[in-house]
Amino acid sequence: MKLSSIGTPLLSPFILVLLLLLTVPPHLSRADVGTGAHYSPPYTPTACFGNDPAQFPSSNFFAAAGEGIWDNGASCGRQYLVRCISASVSGTCVPGKTIQVRIVDRALSSSSRPSSSGATVVLSTTAFGAITKLSAAAINVEYQQV
Repeated sequence: MKLSSIGTPLLSPFILVLLLLLTVPPHLSRADVGTGAHYSPPYTPTACFGNDPAQFPSSNFFAAAGEGIWDNGASCGRQYLVRCISASVSGTCVPGKTIQVRIVDRALSSSSRPSSSGATVVLSTTAFGAITKLSAAAINVEYQQV
């Protein structure tokens, strides 16, 4: 190991990189990027579970799947981590806030219309409000199935 001019050991570049990687907060490393919108009640009936009230998590963090993740209904019940990454108005996203939502419906046929058509994921008003600070019709999201 080399010593600096004042007699202390120098860290190798490998150790510096390793320390940097260990101190950086984790992100959704294998996440996809898409668009998010919101929808309001009525939420039933849903394309996945009809009128069953047990389909909704107690947190009210649920969503309708856009066509990109609908997967012919296979997305019903799937859980996704969702994070707002940007919006047309600066300051809309809650920085660093990630939520977990359950897919309960198909956006294309939901009882309530999405705030923006063609979104990847359409969040309940509660879920949308948890990751945004301002009113917006659509946001850019990072999402990952769990």
